[in-house]
Amino acid sequence: MSPLKPLVARRVAVVAGARVPFARSDGPYATASNQEMLTAALDGLVERHELEAPGAVGELVAGAVLKHSRDFNLARETVLGSELDARTPAYDIQQACGTGLQAVIAAANKIALGQTESAIAGGADTASDAPLGVNDDLRRLLLAVRRAKSPGSRAKALARLRPGHLVPEIPRNAEPRTGLSMGEHAAVTARAWAIPRDAQDELAATSHQRLAAAYESGFFEDLVVPFRGLSRDQNLRPGSTVEKLASLKPVFGLDAPDPTMTAGNSTPLTDGAAVVLLASEEWAEARGLEPLAYLTAYETAAVDFVAGDVAGGEDGLLMAPAYAVPRMLERAGLGMEDFELLEVHEAFASQVLATLAAWEKRGLAPVDRARLNVAGSSLATGHPFAATGARIVATLAKLLAERGGDGGSGRGLISVCAAGGQGVTAVLERT
Repeated sequence: MSPLKPLVARRVAVVAGARVPFARSDGPYATASNQEMLTAALDGLVERHELEAPGAVGELVAGAVLKHSRDFNLARETVLGSELDARTPAYDIQQACGTGLQAVIAAANKIALGQTESAIAGGADTASDAPLGVNDDLRRLLLAVRRAKSPGSRAKALARLRPGHLVPEIPRNAEPRTGLSMGEHAAVTARAWAIPRDAQDELAATSHQRLAAAYESGFFEDLVVPFRGLSRDQNLRPGSTVEKLASLKPVFGLDAPDPTMTAGNSTPLTDGAAVVLLASEEWAEARGLEPLAYLTAYETAAVDFVAGDVAGGEDGLLMAPAYAVPRMLERAGLGMEDFELLEVHEAFASQVLATLAAWEKRGLAPVDRARLNVAGSSLATGHPFAATGARIVATLAKLLAERGGDGGSGRGLISVCAAGGQGVTAVLERT
């Protein structure tokens, strides 16, 4: 028996991406499941890049945050319902809003170690088709009925049924440890970092304006797959201005004076799906596919948003990237000035601004706003939790590819905050 070859890290190419237009919850995708949306995005990628052949793709890694019990094998079921070869392995992954980027990282690790030559990574989420849990008292009662040994004992158990048992458990956008919604947590951080309202509205308006410009330029033609009558993100408001956003009433942080967070500078509940094709350089070259960029570094962090320095702003729910990025850059020997472009997930405008301030506090150079989210981001596109990471990777990779010869660094930074006090970050490089 010949000895196993040692594992040597290889460069991982971002080859292509595809997503459905993102839609506001309870809108055009109200009856679309995670699987249906993920399949639409996957089929768009497969068809555009001729990936239907047996064994063309090594595996699919994907996930969703809001999942029905029937979605326990979401990635594999998506493969079976798609144009991808049915013999393609697949598995689920979940890390709240970091799911899409973490799926990319998981797939990239296998490619880097030579365990596969290509993979597709991404995610889907629907806030419209969110699972409704059975009232826990009813669940316990039904389990007691199932365990009953005789018709009489089953009838006795059922006799305990009361009208209150029929009220379902409605899913809430709240942290189990604190009971606060993500928006309320973000409001605490906004106060701690003294993030002003006009700065938040300016960031939000810019996101919409830049996304609109990117659509008008045709940037998304090979990234977005029309679905259920949409060809653009439904949340996009091309005419957004600071003045219009200033007229909106605050919706978060109302328990303190001068709240600043509105529906306009916060991301709406959204439905959608996105995927990214990753591969070794050899695989891409053999198929005549030009890599858009290469995934060269990544880092995950978490903060103690329950007992940490929350009031001081350091350990707010969405502040983990403030720790992950400096750590990643130190390991890579890079500074903020080394990046041509930055993609910071816009869960809330206040969270983006607090993160930028925290990076500066930790010794990183100030971020040039002209390089930040240049094609718009989550405030304009919307944010289907598990899809956002893949959307950002594909967008940034294409942006870097288009700037390939303009003398820039060819390097981009990705930062995604996530529920549970987590953050997932990465570096893409053109060469």
